Amino acid sequence: MFKNEPLTDFSIESNRTAFKDALDKLSDTIQSGKLSASPLINGSAVEGETTYESIDPASPHTVIGKVSFANKATAERALQSLKANAAKWADTPFDSRSKIIRNVAAVLRAKRHQISALMVREAGKTWAEADADTCEAIDFCEYYASQMLQMGPPRKLGDVKGEENTYFYEPRGVCVVIAPWNFPCAIATGMVSAALVTGNVVAFKPSEQTSLVGKAVVDAFLEAGCPPYALSYLPGWGEEIGAYMVESPLVDMICFTGSKDVGLEIIRKASEVKPGQRNVKKVVAEMGGKNAAIVDEDADLDEAIKGVLLSAFGFAGQKCSACSRVICVGDIYEPFLKRLISATEDIIVGRPSDPSTFLGPVIDKESYDRLMDSIRTAEAELELAFKGKTPAEEGYYIPATIFRDVERDHWVWKKELFGPVVACRSAQSFSEAIDLALDSEYALTGGVYSRSPANIEKAIKEFKVGNLYINRKQTGALVYRQPFGGARMSGIGSKAGGPDYLIQFVEPRTVTENTIRKGFVPS
Repeated sequence: MFKNEPLTDFSIESNRTAFKDALDKLSDTIQSGKLSASPLINGSAVEGETTYESIDPASPHTVIGKVSFANKATAERALQSLKANAAKWADTPFDSRSKIIRNVAAVLRAKRHQISALMVREAGKTWAEADADTCEAIDFCEYYASQMLQMGPPRKLGDVKGEENTYFYEPRGVCVVIAPWNFPCAIATGMVSAALVTGNVVAFKPSEQTSLVGKAVVDAFLEAGCPPYALSYLPGWGEEIGAYMVESPLVDMICFTGSKDVGLEIIRKASEVKPGQRNVKKVVAEMGGKNAAIVDEDADLDEAIKGVLLSAFGFAGQKCSACSRVICVGDIYEPFLKRLISATEDIIVGRPSDPSTFLGPVIDKESYDRLMDSIRTAEAELELAFKGKTPAEEGYYIPATIFRDVERDHWVWKKELFGPVVACRSAQSFSEAIDLALDSEYALTGGVYSRSPANIEKAIKEFKVGNLYINRKQTGALVYRQPFGGARMSGIGSKAGGPDYLIQFVEPRTVTENTIRKGFVPS
């Protein structure tokens, strides 16, 4: 039976020592200037035309490593190679593919601290956030490998004499995986492993900001026995090679996680049939959220404060599942807000390499400038309830920010900011709170804190989001236990880490044979 990978308990000294050792070794490698990556096609490195310097968000003047970026010609070469080898990987028995993906989990487990340390430096993740990211990657591999063993065997349908009906799945072909920077190991591994275990070949484009983590993911697949011909690593600009591959007639499927605007553009471009294209492209896209938490008037405030704090400010709010709106029912608004402000004042802001840090930097200067501009504009328009302090040292640190009494038509209430910014307001009733929560183009996650069985039942029925969490934080979905994905503008496709996810990567076939033969042909 599937079991989730346990998180590292950093209260144990030996675990802290092991993780610190991994960070120290990585620092030595960074200082030596040896950390680098180049596109991989059929196992061979290809030098690109441009070099990207990956930087530490907590120390922008520190170059983590250099990445050679692929161009359109490199992407075309990779797609041609993958297309030529697609049948070979598709013909690999499903149980053999499943075994390889399980081996990937074993490699990730063995290199757990090493990969997590890289996320601390390249993505700005805290110890706990980075460790959870790697654990989720392991879970995806283990779960999808087990799911493939259930999906793989052909099924006999019907019971009619003289007729045999067989139902089975075949891979779609060439799958382009475009991964985000906020879960550079977990989401990338999940999408790549799902495509590979179902028999597709993969062109993997990591986010520019976390291309080195992406290379570590690919290395794990290759070390585990994935044939080099089945997986290409293509770091590069999304606007260039990402867009090029989306439109290529050689591509059969696109698996994307990122912003709504980019996701919708991918869906639009993928729908256009190009000369030589033989299949309608399948698109799976996860595109974000503007998620609300409802605090009922009888809520346990201890649980509500803890859940909102973790959901809003964990990884600096850079999660599509993050809580960015809070709706308090009735007279609980002021007590809740007072306690939330007090709790937020106490969070530790600093370098993610420090194990005590809770709130680290945002990913890059573009995000920093955008968020600081948004906060300044909102301060002139809204009532500021709280704005935290940030370290004096360099780094892309955004203050934890809480606005109060935000109207439902204000852009802070509507727009996904993707940072540590929370909009709060009150509602007269639980019904009004649900109405306010659903007043969004997104429908990804939601949170409810209540001790009323009637209101909890009402939320289950009416608070229609992809993942609804009751009396707990609304981030940190676990593979198998909380399959993840939303509706509306939050994306299309079945839930990652769930029982229906792999079905998207295959085409079902039915073969019917008349077994009543009139005579025999000698073999």
